[in-house]
Amino acid sequence: MNGCGQLIGDCLIHIFTFLNEDDLNSASYVCKDWREAAETPWLWRRLCLQRWSFCNLAVLRGEDVNLSWKGYFVRRSYLEMKMATGRSGGYTCKSLRGHKDRVVGLVYVQGSTSCQHPDLWNSSGTVCSSSRDGTVRAWNIKNGELLWCSPVQSPLMGIVSDEQREVVITADSTGLIKTWQSQTGQELASFSTASPHCTLLQYNINNKWFLTVGTSQGSLCTLSESSLTKKSSVMVCDTFKVNILLVSPDKKWITAGTMDNNDLSPKVIYTESLTSPSEDEDPLSQSLPVPGCQAAVFIPTQPARLAIIHHKDGSQNKALTVFDVSIKKTKYKSEIQVQQVESSPLPMNIRSSSILLDAKGSNHLVLAADQELWVCSLKGTVLASFKEHTMPISSMCLDSFRVVTASQDLSLRVLTWKNDKGNGATLESRYHLIGGSHTMSSGFTHVACDYTSIVASVEGKDGKDVLKAYFFTS
Repeated sequence: MNGCGQLIGDCLIHIFTFLNEDDLNSASYVCKDWREAAETPWLWRRLCLQRWSFCNLAVLRGEDVNLSWKGYFVRRSYLEMKMATGRSGGYTCKSLRGHKDRVVGLVYVQGSTSCQHPDLWNSSGTVCSSSRDGTVRAWNIKNGELLWCSPVQSPLMGIVSDEQREVVITADSTGLIKTWQSQTGQELASFSTASPHCTLLQYNINNKWFLTVGTSQGSLCTLSESSLTKKSSVMVCDTFKVNILLVSPDKKWITAGTMDNNDLSPKVIYTESLTSPSEDEDPLSQSLPVPGCQAAVFIPTQPARLAIIHHKDGSQNKALTVFDVSIKKTKYKSEIQVQQVESSPLPMNIRSSSILLDAKGSNHLVLAADQELWVCSLKGTVLASFKEHTMPISSMCLDSFRVVTASQDLSLRVLTWKNDKGNGATLESRYHLIGGSHTMSSGFTHVACDYTSIVASVEGKDGKDVLKAYFFTS
């Protein structure tokens, strides 16, 4: 290309930066010069990063260099269109059968694709489910195949996966904690807490693996590495089971509490006090001035900003309080500093003691109770509300693209995020996914999702729960 042609090409590329993807596609059909300019990888890379905060570059390997960014954009936007509309033919639905009792939890494991690292070319999805029948089962949800099943043990009560999704952790009714290799089902280690109820929290700090277990006696037991070596044991609720347990985004703080006593307040604990305890000092912790905690969540974009829904002034009315947690270190001691950022009564009338709470971005809370779903700001202002289930919402999952609610009415409701000029991100209700026949099933009990699929457990009237796997194809 001569100098004049190069100048024209550069000018075209600059002009094309003002076009959206549809106009850019149209421009490529005008003539050869326009097509070459419109296919410039930089333009499509720019569109990708404008639309999605992260693009998984690894999936571009092996693609034609001049088409890879465009191919990524086209495939991912087409997939999101299918997931947003839920039209017949845009997804497959598999029934995963094998459990002989209630399913108590399900988690995605290695090989699945997240919103942060979507692999649109090779996604398949593997989910592990745990049941009161005493087994863990791993499923390929795209093909509907059982990959492995663990030996039968005491009824399982909970399941989580680690941050890299390479290990699955379970707790049974005797308090026995076990870790499993997620791809093969090999048992890696076990540890007995002697607690009939365990709440599990896994996290990594500086490439070190930790598991904190909340017990029915009100204590926290922290274990390390795949050998499940005990690091510490701390009392936080005194005879009431720990059923609120979460870690801050910066991994410096753990919040623990109980929903079973309205007089007790949740505590924030310096994580290092649990993972590297001092023999001469008690764990560094502080009670929050909000008794009667009903739900809690850390704000994902802040190091340690905590939102709590709790009883207000000893009544059944609910309030929302937000705290920033930090540590002040001096030469001789360290102190936890808890600063109240916001506090307001919840404007909605929630009578249910079962509240589901999650967070998106820096200023959006999503909460569900009874049959309703709300999007609120940290000030407690209701930004959107939805009442599209006919029976209570039993479970909820949230990511950067959508929110999925599971209900006892045997339906899943899919809502997608959209930008509202006045309030920023808000939700738009999209469609229902039906779980089967009411003659055979009682309703959905748990739901989880990754970028290309949704999996939920259905309570069978014969006592044998079934998983429903919805896989969206690109």
